[in-house]
Amino acid sequence: MSRLTLTDNAVDLGAAEQAARQFLEALGVALDDEAVRETPARMARGYAELLTARPFRLTTFPNDEGYDELVLARDIPVQSVCEHHLLPFVGVAHIGYLPGRRILGLSKLARVAEHFARRPQVQERLTKQVADWLTEHLAPHGVGVVIEAEHTCMTLRGVRATGSRTVTSTLLGTLRDDAASRQEFLALTGVHR
Repeated sequence: MSRLTLTDNAVDLGAAEQAARQFLEALGVALDDEAVRETPARMARGYAELLTARPFRLTTFPNDEGYDELVLARDIPVQSVCEHHLLPFVGVAHIGYLPGRRILGLSKLARVAEHFARRPQVQERLTKQVADWLTEHLAPHGVGVVIEAEHTCMTLRGVRATGSRTVTSTLLGTLRDDAASRQEFLALTGVHR
């Protein structure tokens, strides 16, 4: 089993703090007051956390029982940063698969979602990356990923469509090709509310 990490690039918090200070000052934010004096450092640490996934080990097990029904984890928290505005988008992922010869440790579904979410991202790509990764590493009969998220680049600025959510899906294998399997997956995710 290999350890999964995004990048070997080290985060330079000092440079990020300096850049954050310059950015805030360029926008006219005074940093003299005690309450905001440390804001550039907090901002640098906050973005470093948003953009850094925790490494994890892929854990799979033999499917000795021949389980061939849907495995679905619902409402997995997802936080990412829009690559166009560098503002957060937050929501949930519903990730399922039809097992082949191996089954996945359930926590790894959340870890895979985090792995791809912790970078400047678009929701459409994130949804597909999770599904493709599971297909490649697990060789299941089918994979389904649905992500529902609120994008602050859309709700806090621009159109200010407060409360709007974006839903994306990627269905592969049997979950794409078989109408009954697809319907079961979508019904169990609860996206037909």
